[in-house]
Amino acid sequence: MNHYETVFILNPVLSEEQIKETVKKFEDILISKGAKMISKENWGLKKLAYAIQNKKSGFYHLLEYTVTGEAINELEIAFRREERVMRYLTVALDKHAIAWAERRRKRDNIKTL
Repeated sequence: MNHYETVFILNPVLSEEQIKETVKKFEDILISKGAKMISKENWGLKKLAYAIQNKKSGFYHLLEYTVTGEAINELEIAFRREERVMRYLTVALDKHAIAWAERRRKRDNIKTL
């Protein structure tokens, strides 16, 4: 099982319910492939550095999980098929990136308290 992080940008015209539904869809795909979810983050509506599909903003989401490499192919196929997703990026994390992600989560938890 490898450690991965996926960031994806959803269309800014979606309702809150459509966003939750879309994020849940991708979580379910991962869980059905045996993934263990480590962290889920909603970064909210952010301005894009450049226009994508004539949109200047998008809803950012981050999923951190462990899963086998074969599951990533199915996840990325689902991202390509989903009209609500404007961009996505999946990265395999090494031991240094995993440690950094843990520190970031702890720092963010302190900010929310």
